[in-house]
Amino acid sequence: MTASTAASAGGTVAPHEVDLLRLATAGSVDDGKSTLVGRLLYDTKSVLADQIDAVTRASVDKGLDTPDLSLLVDGLRAEREQGITIDVAYRYFATPARSFVLADTPGHVQYTRNTVSGASTAQLVILLVDARNGVVEQTRRHAAVMSLLGVPQLVLAVNKIDLVDDAAERFATIRDDFSELTTSLGWAPDRVVSIPVSALHGDNIASRSENTPYYDGPSLIEHLETVDNTHDLRPIGLRFPVQYVIRPRTAEHPDYRGYAGQIAAGEVSVGDEVVVLPSGVKTTIARIDTADGERAHAHTGRSVTLVLADDIDASRGDLIAAVPDAPEPINQFSATVCWLGDNPLRPGARLLLKHGTRTTQAIIGTLDALFDEQTLTVHAGPEAVELNQIGRISVRTAEAIAADDYSVNRDTGSFLLIDPQSGNTLGAGLVGDALEHLHLPQS
Repeated sequence: MTASTAASAGGTVAPHEVDLLRLATAGSVDDGKSTLVGRLLYDTKSVLADQIDAVTRASVDKGLDTPDLSLLVDGLRAEREQGITIDVAYRYFATPARSFVLADTPGHVQYTRNTVSGASTAQLVILLVDARNGVVEQTRRHAAVMSLLGVPQLVLAVNKIDLVDDAAERFATIRDDFSELTTSLGWAPDRVVSIPVSALHGDNIASRSENTPYYDGPSLIEHLETVDNTHDLRPIGLRFPVQYVIRPRTAEHPDYRGYAGQIAAGEVSVGDEVVVLPSGVKTTIARIDTADGERAHAHTGRSVTLVLADDIDASRGDLIAAVPDAPEPINQFSATVCWLGDNPLRPGARLLLKHGTRTTQAIIGTLDALFDEQTLTVHAGPEAVELNQIGRISVRTAEAIAADDYSVNRDTGSFLLIDPQSGNTLGAGLVGDALEHLHLPQS
């Protein structure tokens, strides 16, 4: 393995030459997410002709006069039998203007954990509501989770708009209800767009529909093509979690030592001064290798191998950071957690904490607050955090982690809580008090 080809193994190569938007879907059961995703794939010609033929035949067999595009994405037998999406699936499509990676997430409350996973890296989330039902409990839950996860932008897709009487009035009511909710959760009005759609018939998906004369905004794809492609919550310096150390020991590179991984935030150039954390040793960047060869510069999302000017002791789990704003390593901190385990989280729980590429033992201290996403209030001093609940906790780790506050950077401010026996993920955590940023009433 050469140094340049090894760089790509440190993570998924994010194509820096292509404008790429990461998005996710969310919504309640039967709101039409699978049909919407199928429609996006169909309208962008991202499915093969034989797949379309198979869907058309299956739709005819079901007695439908319109192709059931949800069959393009609900591929698991268990999903088809239950009529619900139960796992996160990543779909890829493109238009001449932009490429997209879409996390298609479940709508059932039982699978909120999967929604958290799919939305955690999204730059935009499409939140669906059924025009007949409007904003419901699961809508409020998903909006609250998206706010806590720091998703920069939302699209409210008011689906099945063709099935309601007085569609203009119904759309306006749902839009206003959702605007009130998102404003209370901290989104600026220009970061939330509402679009009336029919995923089944394609209204306002690829192009604006004549069936919605009361709506004069962009179609869904037009909006996705032009929306701000936001990566970082705040501009910060280099954050590079070391995934592994490359020592090829070849005749060409007998003394080569490279640190492979994916740039989580910021950018890096040859000659930059950096610090390796948690040790605090400073050095400079001597070389940047990528799957495309040696580079003088690289930025967020790029998988690279960094070669340092000095022979220092660095290993998997360390963080290479820019010197001016490097995070202070911590082993005791407050955090906001979305609990995903079937058994409740209680004080004193001993778990594993995975932050970036480092995994360490952790003990849960106090449970300080619990967030009620339906009433948008915070309750102090809960006895436990139950499945799908969101709480503020204190955590102590055996080893220091070089973490930013989540409000500064989503990648270096997030972590997972893991069952040490089974290896199952039990919680998705955000460093700092994400609840505080929502400015919600306390009780």
